Amino acid sequence: MTVVHITIPDALAKEAAAEGLLETGSVEALLRERLAAARVAKMQKTRQRLSETEMPPMTAAEIEAHRAERHRAAGP
Repeated sequence: MTVVHITIPDALAKEAAAEGLLETGSVEALLRERLAAARVAKMQKTRQRLSETEMPPMTAAEIEAHRAERHRAAGP
């Protein structure tokens, strides 16, 4: 486990502690929620960029051919 020390305003710390938000499980849940939201935002940003390109989506056969080529290029 990693120990994390943070500096926050006293009023915020008191309010968060009163709600149980500074407990290990609560902090872990908050971090996991924010990380999941960040991943979704990143995927949405990537999806938006891809939708702005003029390249049509690849077919399943094209994807498989691309994977096979990469596998061959990587060697044994």
